Amino acid sequence: MAKFTSQIAMLFIVVALVCAFVPVFSVDESEAKSLWDTCLVKISPHCALDIIAVVFGNATINDTCCHDLVQEGKVCHDTLIKYIADRPALIARKALYLKKRDDLWTHCIALYLLCFFSL
Repeated sequence: MAKFTSQIAMLFIVVALVCAFVPVFSVDESEAKSLWDTCLVKISPHCALDIIAVVFGNATINDTCCHDLVQEGKVCHDTLIKYIADRPALIARKALYLKKRDDLWTHCIALYLLCFFSL
């Protein structure tokens, strides 16, 4: 039961982050819905938070979340991280965040391909 409650809390946090960030980006409502429908539903709330912690902090990512990230796709990853990095409080370090985003993608795709070709 505690694990279920924790998962619900994580989902709530991700939904709250999306709701908090999307209006600030001046994207129209259909684009925000499209991002939700096509991107955020492809990744677990836990991995979404891990990815944010890697790009905007100093965390590390596990293999499972790397796999989820690759499954989400580069366009979704790039777009969502750029939207967050465009926040006024973060824009001063946007170049750093975009580099970390790209480094994370490179790391995860290499790991994904390594696992794929070792099968």
